[in-house]
Amino acid sequence: MERYSKDIYSFCCYLTRNQQEADDLYQDAFVYVLGTSEFPEDDEDAKNLMLSVALRQWKDKKRKYARRQRILEESYIPREVAKADMAGTDSVEEEIIRQEEVQRVRACVEKLPEKMKVVVLLYYMENRKMTEIATMLHLPLGTVKSRLYKSRELLERELLSGVKGGHDQ
Repeated sequence: MERYSKDIYSFCCYLTRNQQEADDLYQDAFVYVLGTSEFPEDDEDAKNLMLSVALRQWKDKKRKYARRQRILEESYIPREVAKADMAGTDSVEEEIIRQEEVQRVRACVEKLPEKMKVVVLLYYMENRKMTEIATMLHLPLGTVKSRLYKSRELLERELLSGVKGGHDQ
């Protein structure tokens, strides 16, 4: 559990955007996985299993509580992620600029349709291969590639429009 806990918890935080729900999802996913009789021995397979269980449980819960999810729009960023975002900067100004850029990218990712957002999070945040994502989401590889490509286009367009708009002010 110690080996994967940080990654799984961080993924749950990004999915739910709420600390309480992330805590519940994280715990439910580990309880489910540890209760299975066929726990993979390979590290990557085990992590993939835990990520896919967390994702499946989140989707199930989201379907059940869709109205409540819309109301709770608060974001949660784990301390480890915030610290990592600011690491390696030379000055206070650079830290602030970097932090603003990270927040802008996160805001743009949040605007993506759910299907695209999940693929982006698994690919970039969890460093999963496209074939692994396809397996986890029970999708054809071409669909994962297409969603990732379209997500990149949408993110680029959104980020560039923000840059252009920021210079006009």
